[in-house]
Amino acid sequence: MVTVDRARSSAPPAAFAATSVRVVGAPPEPGPDEVDALTLGRRIRERRLAAGMTLGQLAEAIDRAPSQVSAIENGKREPRLSMLRTIALALGTSSDELLRPDAPSERAALEIAVERAQRGPVFSALGLDPFRVAKTMSDQTLQTILALHNEIDRLHRERAATPEEARRANAQLRAEMRARDNFYPELEAKAAELLEAVGHAGGPVSHQLVADMASQLGYSLHYVGDLPHSTRSVTDKRNGRIYLPTQQSPSRDSRSPILQALASHLLGHEEPGNYGDFLRQRIETNYLTAAILLPEQAAVRFLTEAKNLRRISMEELRDHFAVSYETAAHRFTNLATARLDIPVHFMKVHESGTIIKAYENDSVRFPSDALGAVEGTTVCRQWTARTVFDAEDRFTPYSQYTDTATGTFWCTSRIEKAKEGEYSVSVGVPFEHVKWFRGRETPRRSVSRCPDESCCRRAPDELAGKWADASWPAARTPTSLLAALPTGTFPGVDQTEVYEFLETHAPRA
Repeated sequence: MVTVDRARSSAPPAAFAATSVRVVGAPPEPGPDEVDALTLGRRIRERRLAAGMTLGQLAEAIDRAPSQVSAIENGKREPRLSMLRTIALALGTSSDELLRPDAPSERAALEIAVERAQRGPVFSALGLDPFRVAKTMSDQTLQTILALHNEIDRLHRERAATPEEARRANAQLRAEMRARDNFYPELEAKAAELLEAVGHAGGPVSHQLVADMASQLGYSLHYVGDLPHSTRSVTDKRNGRIYLPTQQSPSRDSRSPILQALASHLLGHEEPGNYGDFLRQRIETNYLTAAILLPEQAAVRFLTEAKNLRRISMEELRDHFAVSYETAAHRFTNLATARLDIPVHFMKVHESGTIIKAYENDSVRFPSDALGAVEGTTVCRQWTARTVFDAEDRFTPYSQYTDTATGTFWCTSRIEKAKEGEYSVSVGVPFEHVKWFRGRETPRRSVSRCPDESCCRRAPDELAGKWADASWPAARTPTSLLAALPTGTFPGVDQTEVYEFLETHAPRA
């Protein structure tokens, strides 16, 4: 199976351009402005044959042995620039022409793809000896070899798509976010460019303005009642349509699915090749969405004024830009350190105590597993993210100080509901930075000794001695306990269902 990458354009989605062959699981291809030894070798061979030269004649013309020329043409050796110029002169062309990154022909692209596959991990793992791609091999034979190679690679990647892989990728991304203080100037610039293009003059970004953004990018919005159950939206790139559900979740901002769909287009996302790609794309999409809903200049101005007045509040940030509390909290982590010089941490925690999302650059210690992953672990019962669930008043902002082994941290937290249950969304800072926030006068204070198990993970000796042999709880087993981690190009999405949906709703000629 030959997979084809279509070059993206800034024009409406229907405007697809040239294609290039990509082999999944083989060594990485060069970038769009680079050339690899295989492509260079094929271009030299095609030029030589077009000039009616034998291998020996070219070798004699450049004063090299035929075996050296053969190694260059087979992509096993890269010529020095001086040698490349000599070859180009002998072939009546230029070195720039020989260094073009695209394959010289469709047949050459197939041959390069098969050669690249042979040098990849699949052939090596199967113990297969490499073979010479002969002229007598038909295109169908080469395509069959590639199809078998890619299917084996797909099955291998599916088996490798374990929770450990996803958690390891998440840990790596969090380390990158921490190194950048969760601030991405290139995404801020994208958001500012789009807002300027639709004439946003300040204030909350309206639903109509979001629709104008879609139109500006060549998309129309269509609300349907039969959206595939595993999706939040479906984009028809061929016909420039974004499909959205008619029934909106009360806990979700109706603008977000539109902006997330547009973000993937704006950022030129290709189909993710692994969980790392998938998670990175999700982070970039969510970031760009928040940067549009809370534009950098306006948000920094608002937060700077609040800092000067010592009354930074997630609730006020939420209300000022008409977004959800979680979006406001996320956006605050983007700007807090880079623009306000405030280190910060963020947590989204399920009512069971499981961490769903987390970020920190303020030295707070989140629980983690051996892979360094935080998501999926259980947060300390003494943290604000857990104690907030005990609050009777769900309307008043909830805040608390927590003394830990790495210092005292102040957190503000709020409960939000979703179909999976209740979640707490928390933002916190070290004690020395609490002076900038509303809620700093809270009398609530707790002590966390985690990861010491005596803190909250091990029952007190008195209780354990009394009940250890006299209790038998019936566990509420999560439905995901025995299920495999979702696989596929877009994990958890039923591609057949999506394709059938698009076929049903595509405009008829």
